Amino acid sequence: MKFERACIPLDGAWSSPFARWQGPLAETSSLDLAAAVTTRALADRGVDPADLTQVILGWTIPQEGAFYGAPTLAGRIGAPGVTGPMIAQACATSAAAVTAAALGVDADPDQLTLVALSDRTSNGPHIVYPAPSAQGGTARHEDWVTENFRRDPWAGEPMVRTAEAVAAEAGIGRGEIDDVTALRYAQYEQALADDRAFQRRYMVPVELPGRRGATTVVDADVGVRPTTLDALTELAPLEPDGVVTYGSQTHPADGAAGALVTGERRARALGAGDGIVRLLASGVARVERARMPRAPVPASQAALRDAGLSFGDVDAVTTHNPFAVNDIWFSRCTGIAVEDMNLYGSSLVYGHPQAPTGARLLAELIATLRLRGGGVGLFAGCAAGDTGMALLVRVED
Repeated sequence: MKFERACIPLDGAWSSPFARWQGPLAETSSLDLAAAVTTRALADRGVDPADLTQVILGWTIPQEGAFYGAPTLAGRIGAPGVTGPMIAQACATSAAAVTAAALGVDADPDQLTLVALSDRTSNGPHIVYPAPSAQGGTARHEDWVTENFRRDPWAGEPMVRTAEAVAAEAGIGRGEIDDVTALRYAQYEQALADDRAFQRRYMVPVELPGRRGATTVVDADVGVRPTTLDALTELAPLEPDGVVTYGSQTHPADGAAGALVTGERRARALGAGDGIVRLLASGVARVERARMPRAPVPASQAALRDAGLSFGDVDAVTTHNPFAVNDIWFSRCTGIAVEDMNLYGSSLVYGHPQAPTGARLLAELIATLRLRGGGVGLFAGCAAGDTGMALLVRVED
């Protein structure tokens, strides 16, 4: 889907740190987290919430009060006259929400839309579904997070088996997977260099009121476990005779992220004349049953086709890679070397809170392009249901 007028201000995309589940954000509602992070992000960027024309809230894991999600968030950040939709598409939620915002701006470039993404995989809800016609009226129930992570109800397979299937069919071996995983951890270390100089370009600290006047502060990722290639090779596979280990797959996490989407005039004004991020296109695709790691490739191809570009025109790539297998398949299909992707880390390393993951990777993509002086960037990732989604941007003067 091609965009004609939608832009992001140069500093208009951000993310909180991500915390491994059952970490310091485990008892914080994702709506509370979204309100805290968004308020701080807008203040840091000199954006008056009263200037917002729409709020789009992306989330995938229900929280108390989420029925009123987007209007509640708007009121809490100081924009009580603003409303908007809630969007959920599993791991593709960020890309779907940015696409919705961009389509609105294409229709009216004077809009200033806030896209806020927030999820808490920790302590997900246990949902009881009434079943009065069942024997004894016994209700059905579902643990929202663990049961849906464990099995795709249509394809009938857990997510890890989608990676194992693609690896087996493509001849991707354990050694290659461990090598790419070690590379991703080394790239993440680059984001921590010079007192986390790269991450400070987009990261918004979390400050939440605690008990007895204390404040909970999370100003860096929590739960990333440094590793080495030797340590990775010693891990047992998750499946008998498999190639995926706990090291070469991501972990659930908690976090929030966001972006401002508007027309060029407002984007340049908010960016103080230093340039803009032009949204070029988005793409979506679905591949065959239980082959989720393949989906980012056709999604990227769709976005590039609509923008009139090719993989050779792309200057930087970030991917949501729940499995290292994803990046190996993507590299083989596109010709983009694995070492030229995710230069400062990825969700394989710092975790996956669902809705905000793609927005953080978009913020990292923009930061990467700014460091190189501009250019075309591609974010791509897979999502539950063998789905892929991609966003194509250009950082320019």
